[in-house]
Amino acid sequence: MASSSIKAISPFKASSSPSTQPPSSSKPSLLSFLHTSSSNPISLKLSHSHSHAHNSHSHSFLITNVLKTADSSETSVSKSQNLKPTSSDSTPTILVSEKLGEAGLQVLRGFGNLECAYNLSPEELCAKISTCDALIVRSGTKVTRQVFEAAKGRLKVVGRAGVGIDNVDLQAATEFGCLVVNAPTANTVAAAEHGIALLTAMSRNVAQADASIKAGKWLRNKYVGVSLVGKTLAVMGFGKVGSEVARRAKGLGMNVISHDPYAPADRARAVGVDLVSFEQAIATADFISLHMPLTPATAKVFNDETFAKMKKGVRIINVARGGVIDEDALVRALESGVVAQAALDVFTEEPPPKDSKLVQHENVTLTPHLGASTKEAQEGVAIEIAEAVVGALKGELSATAVNAPMVPPEVLSELSPYVVLAEKLGKLAVQLVAGGNGITSVRVVYKSARDPDDLDTRLLRAMITKGIIEPISASFINLVNADFVAKQKGLRISEERVAVDSSPGFPVDSIQVQIYNVESKFASSVSESGSISIEGKVKYGEPHLTCLGSFGVDVSLEGNLILCRQVDQPGMIGRVGNILGNDNVNVSFMSVGRTVQKKALMAIGVDEEPNKRTLEKIGKVPDIEEFVFLNL
Repeated sequence: MASSSIKAISPFKASSSPSTQPPSSSKPSLLSFLHTSSSNPISLKLSHSHSHAHNSHSHSFLITNVLKTADSSETSVSKSQNLKPTSSDSTPTILVSEKLGEAGLQVLRGFGNLECAYNLSPEELCAKISTCDALIVRSGTKVTRQVFEAAKGRLKVVGRAGVGIDNVDLQAATEFGCLVVNAPTANTVAAAEHGIALLTAMSRNVAQADASIKAGKWLRNKYVGVSLVGKTLAVMGFGKVGSEVARRAKGLGMNVISHDPYAPADRARAVGVDLVSFEQAIATADFISLHMPLTPATAKVFNDETFAKMKKGVRIINVARGGVIDEDALVRALESGVVAQAALDVFTEEPPPKDSKLVQHENVTLTPHLGASTKEAQEGVAIEIAEAVVGALKGELSATAVNAPMVPPEVLSELSPYVVLAEKLGKLAVQLVAGGNGITSVRVVYKSARDPDDLDTRLLRAMITKGIIEPISASFINLVNADFVAKQKGLRISEERVAVDSSPGFPVDSIQVQIYNVESKFASSVSESGSISIEGKVKYGEPHLTCLGSFGVDVSLEGNLILCRQVDQPGMIGRVGNILGNDNVNVSFMSVGRTVQKKALMAIGVDEEPNKRTLEKIGKVPDIEEFVFLNL
C-alpha cells in the first residue's frame, strides 16, 4: 500500500510529523517549544513509495534524520521559545563568580553588563543572583536549588567553564527553566598532549631519573627505558581526546588500535586506527591509554580480572577519570610485573592519600590532574563558555546544553510512561550488541492510532538515544542535545510511524528499536532482517518488553533480566530456578515465549546481579543454547 516519506534537513533532527510547521488548529506539542530561524528555513523533500504496512488501513511515515554541518547552505538554527531572547532595550547582566580568561571576559563585555565577584559565600550568591540573567562558574561555586529559588525566575543560563557539572543542580535548573551549558571541547588538545607527555616520560623514566639526580645519584643503568617505535598502543575511548592521542602516537611510529563501541570505523580508519573489541585491545597492547568517561559501566573496569588478561609488562596511562581503575588492583599488578609502569594524572580520590601505595610506588609517574592546565586551554575554555552563554541569552539552543528546556506538564504527564519505556529499550538494545565496530544505524518504529500531527516523538527519540549512549558515555542526553550527541557519536537514527487499530487515547501503542550492522551477544535477538530487534509497550502504566527478535514475550522492564534460549521441554524453569535459589538470588518473575521450531525463550527477572559462577551454572544446563544477563 502507499506510504509517504518525508526527509527533513536540519541541524536538529525533525520530528516524525509530516510537517515541521503544524497548522494553527493543531494541538500543543513539543514542536511549539522549538522554532527555526526564518533566515534558514528547514528544507523538506517529499517522496512516495510502496511498502507493506501493519494492516490494510495503515500508513507509514518514514523520517530519515539527516544532519548537516555548520557550513551547509541548508542548515537552520533551532531556538527554544523557553529561552526568550533578551529584548533590545534590556541589557542582560552576567555574573562571573570565578576567574575566567580575559578573552572570554571580552566576549561577555561586548554583549551585556559584566560583573566579576569572586569567592562569594552561598548567602552572598543568593543575595546577588536575583539581579542576574546569567551566571558563569568553574568547579568551586555550588549552584544549588537555593540559588535558583533566589533568582526568582530571572536567571536564564548557567555556564560551567569546564566539562563536569557536579556543582550545578541540573534538576532544579530544569524546573526553573534555566539552561545549563558547559565547555567540553576547548581542553581537548591540552589533555591529549598531556597524555603523550606521560607516555614518553614513563617510557624513558624521566621523573625517576630527575629525582635520582637531585638526590645526588647517577644511575644510568637503572633507568634504561623502552622505545615507542613499533609498539602497540591501545586507546580506550576514541572520542575527542582519544582520537587526538592516536594521531600523535601514530606520528611517534606506534601501531594504534582502539576500543570504543560508538566510534565510527571509517573515522578511525582515516587516522590509521583499527577498532577492536575490549578483550583484544587489552590482550595485545604494549601501552594502554585511557580516555573513557566514568560511568557505572566503566567504574573499576580495570581490575584484577582485566589486568590478568593483559600482556606481561604492559604500561598504562590515565588522563581520563581515576575511578575507571581499581587502584588496589593496579598496585597488585605492578607488584606482580603484569603492569611494568603506570602514568596517572587522575585518581579515585583527589588529592590521593599521602601514604597511598600507588602514589609511593617507584614505577608510577604522577601529575596532579594537569590534563587541561595550559594557558591556551584555559583561554579556550573561557571563550567557549562565553560564546555559549551569549548564544543562550540570544535565545539560541546551545550544542553544549546539558539539560532540557521546560516542557508543558500536560505533555510530560501523558508521555511519562513512554519516556521510561523508550530509555529502557535503548538501554536493553545496546547491551545486546557485541563486537568492536560500533553502532551507526538505528531504526525506531512507533505504532500508534493517532494522527501524525498529534504526536511529537522527539522526546521519545531523545530517550532512546539516552538509553543507547549514556551507559558508556559522559554525555548528558536530553531533548536539547540528543540529536547533536548522536551526530557526534556517528549514530544515525531513522523513525517510522505505523498506524494501528488501537485506542487514540494512548499516544503510542508500541515502540520497536532495531540496530543494524552489528553482531549480537544473544543470537535470538536478531530478526529476519538481520538487525537486533526489540519491541515494548506500556502496560498498567509500566514498561514491558513484548518482542525480542522473533520471540513474543511479556516481561516487565525492571531491575535485572536473564534471557535464556532453550529447547522447549518440561523442567527447564525448575532447573534454572533452583540454581538461582541455591545461590540466594531472588527471582521476581519468569516468563516463557515459544516458537514453532520447539524453541523457547525464558525471561527471568532477578532482584540482584548474579555472580559469575551462578551465570556459568546456568550456561551449563543441558538444552540451554544461549543466555545473556541484562541490567535495566
